[in-house]
Amino acid sequence: MVEGSDEGKPVMIITEYMENGSLDTFLKKHDGQFTVIQLVGMMRGIASGMKYLSDMSYVHRDLAARNILVNSNLVCKVSDFGLSRVLEDDPEAAYTTRGGKIPIRWTAPEAIAYRKFTSASDVWSYGIVMWEVISYGERPYWEMSNQDVIKAIDEGYRLPAPMDCPVVLHQLMLDCWEKSRSERPKFGQIVNTLDKLIRNPNSLKELANSSVW
Repeated sequence: MVEGSDEGKPVMIITEYMENGSLDTFLKKHDGQFTVIQLVGMMRGIASGMKYLSDMSYVHRDLAARNILVNSNLVCKVSDFGLSRVLEDDPEAAYTTRGGKIPIRWTAPEAIAYRKFTSASDVWSYGIVMWEVISYGERPYWEMSNQDVIKAIDEGYRLPAPMDCPVVLHQLMLDCWEKSRSERPKFGQIVNTLDKLIRNPNSLKELANSSVW
């Protein structure tokens, strides 16, 4: 459910029955069983859903693999809009919140520090979702505490490429994790980038060197 609409009534989202449940659980259950193209297809579906939301000026604020549903054809749909808000028409608008819990590992630094949520902060979260997909549901930042994650990000640390992650996908993640929100790609650009990769599978062959921080 998305809160807020012109008439003050909640906006309801209805999807078909999503047989495979939440994406994080599904990935853990099928560790290593998909091709890179299948994983990129999942990412593309999520990016497409987020483009639709951002085009309507919705900010999700809790984008994570646990809040993506998967159907029997591996189609991924964005769900759980419990934290969503409608932004004003101003493209620079930010939703500012006081208090409340924030999913630190998925949240952009400016949203943690200043409680400012925008489509650009959703893009940061999307980069974390990409990492979750490629790593088959690993926990972002592993056993680091939330405070350690905040400190590391502030000092410029970013998640390394998961095992067998194509260089181009890790680079897209890093673009999503730019410190300056204006330098992050828009969801439309992300969809276009993923479409190009799907059309040109050879671009996914070069793998990043995996290393653990």
